Amino acid sequence: MDLPTVFPNSKHRMSFDLHLKEQKALALYCLKWCALGTWVGVLSGTASAAFLAALGWATNTRVQHPLLLWGLPLAGAATGWVYSRYGKSVEGGNNLVLDTIHDPKQAIPFRMAPLILISTVATHLFGGSAGREGTAVQMGGTLATASVGPLRLSRLDHRVLIMAGVAGGFGSVFGTPIAGMVFGMEVLAVGRMQYDGLLPCLVASFVGDLVCRKLGIQHHLYSVSTVPDLESITLPLVVLAGVFFALASQMFIEATAYVHRTVNKWIPMPWLRTAAGGLAVALLGTILGSEYLGLSLPLIERSFDVQSQAPWVFAVKILLTAITLGCGFKGGEVTPLFCIGATLGSAFAGITHQPTSFFAGLGFVAVFAGAANTPLACAIMGIELFGAKMAVPLAITCSISYILSGHRGIYLSQRISTRKGESADGEKMQTLRQNRTGIVASENVVLEVGGFVISEDPSEEKS
Repeated sequence: MDLPTVFPNSKHRMSFDLHLKEQKALALYCLKWCALGTWVGVLSGTASAAFLAALGWATNTRVQHPLLLWGLPLAGAATGWVYSRYGKSVEGGNNLVLDTIHDPKQAIPFRMAPLILISTVATHLFGGSAGREGTAVQMGGTLATASVGPLRLSRLDHRVLIMAGVAGGFGSVFGTPIAGMVFGMEVLAVGRMQYDGLLPCLVASFVGDLVCRKLGIQHHLYSVSTVPDLESITLPLVVLAGVFFALASQMFIEATAYVHRTVNKWIPMPWLRTAAGGLAVALLGTILGSEYLGLSLPLIERSFDVQSQAPWVFAVKILLTAITLGCGFKGGEVTPLFCIGATLGSAFAGITHQPTSFFAGLGFVAVFAGAANTPLACAIMGIELFGAKMAVPLAITCSISYILSGHRGIYLSQRISTRKGESADGEKMQTLRQNRTGIVASENVVLEVGGFVISEDPSEEKS
């Protein structure tokens, strides 16, 4: 049977031809981004594996040689001097990655990858309280943008490729590929998902995680032993816990910002700022205990035990991390936020006589959700780590923490796409940095399409 018999009407045949063209274009699109996503995933997964191996060595070495903690001021001075001399173009860190996605005309200098890798390992080797996600995300974004030139990609493809690098770095460093995919699309703007990165973020995150595991990296596992039914007593406590998790995320953000402002005001030399911060952390770590240094993974593990944490433990971790990062040491914020949330959840469970591991698991991701403005990625991460039985309470606490944390966050280059409330502060299209400093977004900005800001200025390139 020939086509004219099947489609006697010429309009129907034309529609069929157009449909075939569309499917062909979509098939080519899928092949293109599966290939590019795989490439970025391999790069991100390999970089994350190398970083995690180095981080494990640094942590074990510090634990075996406690006196290394007193080398933290010297390590801080070296970090501050190197970045002030050679790393000014990459000091923005995660925010530079987000800025590049928003405006792909600029590129991420390749020096970001080796600088952040070496400086983060140094931070952990000498006992600074920091995380690891920032390093993985920056390396993933740097390696992705390094592929733009040889592949001769367009600006639109450039930004999507960096999103894939962010997803690949996040998914591989934590062993949570679905959360990595969503994080790559969600972290750019408050209240908006960037679906143009769906396929590349999916492929890069899954491939990155696979490569990282195949290279011998084993991620820490935490178990929630008891998941209570959301009955009349448990549900209000879950909601109340979400409020406390939001407050903890605010405390972390404001404490880090306060330390950063204060040391910049009183200590003009970058190397001296980090040296002073290193001395403060060394003194506090000696007085309060070494469990608050580095990633504090043993502290997180104990939060999932039957015995609850003391109510002040989370605040001590906030203090040491705020000093470490606020004074200029390099490393991520996420693992300290995991620790802050888990210890706070454990303490909350002890006070309310609830299952400890249950509320530790909720806090583990909910504090991060409020601080990073990524509730969906965090809820999914919790499901990947703790199982689907936690889905509903995770969604509740992550949503509450996200909303009540306000228009603030650890990623100041995030743009406010949807305000969290009609009466909440924050103008649409402002960055969180502009919202914090009171700077009004440019009046030329009238629309955002596919993540690009469309300006009234005709000299600006439009996409």
